[in-house]
Amino acid sequence: MLLFTPGPTPVPEFIRTAMGMPTIHHRTSEFEEIFARTREYLKELIEMPEVLMLASSGSGAMEACVTSLCAKKLLSINSGKFGERFGKIAKAFKIPNVEIKNSWDIPASLEEVLEALEQNPDVDALCMQVCESAGGLRHAYELIAKAVKEYNPNILVIVDAITAMGVEPLDVSCVDALIGGSQKAFMLPPGLSIIGLSEKAIEKIQERDVGFYFNLKTELKNQVKNTTAWTAPTTIIIGLCAFLERAREIGIDMIYHQTKARSLACDAAMEGIGLKIYPTIPALSMTCVYHEESDKIRKVLKERFNVNVAGGQDILKGKIFRINHMGLVDISEISWVVNAVELCLNKLGMRKFNGLANQIFIEQYFRVIKQ
Repeated sequence: MLLFTPGPTPVPEFIRTAMGMPTIHHRTSEFEEIFARTREYLKELIEMPEVLMLASSGSGAMEACVTSLCAKKLLSINSGKFGERFGKIAKAFKIPNVEIKNSWDIPASLEEVLEALEQNPDVDALCMQVCESAGGLRHAYELIAKAVKEYNPNILVIVDAITAMGVEPLDVSCVDALIGGSQKAFMLPPGLSIIGLSEKAIEKIQERDVGFYFNLKTELKNQVKNTTAWTAPTTIIIGLCAFLERAREIGIDMIYHQTKARSLACDAAMEGIGLKIYPTIPALSMTCVYHEESDKIRKVLKERFNVNVAGGQDILKGKIFRINHMGLVDISEISWVVNAVELCLNKLGMRKFNGLANQIFIEQYFRVIKQ
């Protein structure tokens, strides 16, 4: 079965081999050496002064960032399930929250963000996604973050990059907290979240000192010494170290370029056979296709062609399917998926198969890869 869901992504053999070594204790010099190496690789990747690894899914890191970096009022952008989650976290901790809510295919605009700030001068933190994976939408987070810092440099910008970290180069010049997750582009099992921090965020964390398990001041105190406050997810961190070492061998810029080529080519192939790309601004991490018969297409993909792609949630349940592009994806596998989608349409009587999808995919992929 080819796993092409946008998280969890497949775990490659070289990572499974690394994680399959005998377990080592997290309070040992052996693990501290691996932890130190992994921290340095992550800093190199995200280009931020400090980085933390937490034993949690990405939602744990989202909670930790909201509670640690917002003291007065949160401005959150809701264009999908995960933007909505920032608001739910604020509500759970009784933090005042202003929400900019859009359709799941529409990104936030700079104008509505600045208007919200004008109307709410007590906002001290902004939360948004790079990629809202519920619908495959890409926010222009870098432009919004820059404008927010120009408006008020004391507003802390929290960016969920769970389905963007390791997918594309990320501008963090105006970002205070950048959140990642193990089960996406890093091709690991779920259970590890990552937070990149700015100097301003570090100052705020030291000042706030809130929470227990998700107290980032406690974690920072320990992780700068290459250990963790609580039991570390040792096996996943060992796997992450292996992935980052392989990424350095390949070249992270090459991985970004290949990911972009796969994504743009797949989008073009789906449109070429009459399917609709759902978001108005698609993210590179996935191809999100809108179709009223999406569940039927997914069922045939899985049962006849051994391809597992993701469906939609809530308002998009049964109306979209999402094809992953995160991680080290072989071109032969994504080519199989593209071909299988067209064969599904043929089987369901929606479109006669003529191989056009794969032709478009290959042509577009190599056009981009040569650039």
